[in-house]
Amino acid sequence: MNYENVQSAHSKGITTITINRPKKLNALNKATIQELHDAFDEANKDKATKVIIITGSGDKAFVAGADISEFADFDVKEGSKLSAQGQDLLFDFVENLNTPVIAAINGFALGGGLELAMACHFRVASTNAKMGLPETSLGVIPGYGGTQRLPQLVGKGRAMEMVMTAGMIDAEQALNYGLVNHVVEQDELLPLAEKIASKIMRNSSVAIGKAIKAINANYKDGKDGYKVEIKQFGKCFGTEDFVEGTTAFLEKRKAEFPGE
Repeated sequence: MNYENVQSAHSKGITTITINRPKKLNALNKATIQELHDAFDEANKDKATKVIIITGSGDKAFVAGADISEFADFDVKEGSKLSAQGQDLLFDFVENLNTPVIAAINGFALGGGLELAMACHFRVASTNAKMGLPETSLGVIPGYGGTQRLPQLVGKGRAMEMVMTAGMIDAEQALNYGLVNHVVEQDELLPLAEKIASKIMRNSSVAIGKAIKAINANYKDGKDGYKVEIKQFGKCFGTEDFVEGTTAFLEKRKAEFPGE
């Protein structure tokens, strides 16, 4: 597909999605959110794609926030609809993809940008990255899952402070908080993400998809994560990947997972 605000490129099992609005510091507007949904959906359905990497164009920003001009005059009903639609279309959608998603944070990740990164399965950052949820400085709160995912990742107290102060933290502090997994120089960021992706691709994509479901279940109201784990564990036994994985282990050879 051709996109106006997003670039999508596939190579050796990895689809890299780049938010391409450098003049706007890759800010999220409605059109970009829709295009991101379409790009993620396309990559997830592509059997050749084993890992998705999401990053921003340029060297200043992953995503510097939402496009405030689009909703500055919204009323209560419109604001609620904006949040609900965005969560459903992109943020919850990304979190629940079967294909693992790595956020490569290459600069500012603020507001909706940090919320997008947090919706990914894990995050790596460049040394110049800065992250925060500045919404309270605008008289609103994070509306794309930020009040839920940030405490899950950094703890309630740190999340409360970040949201209440509307301040930014740098990459090293984000690493200390557990918000990101790794921090490297900017020119090493995508190579690192690709290196991690290559390690992921050695394993069963079917099993990884089931692991994502089981892990996510622990953070959903009304879900018993242990029961979901039992169900997904059992399902693995009915897959070709399980047969190949266990056979390869017993035969002392490298597994060649067929996937599904």
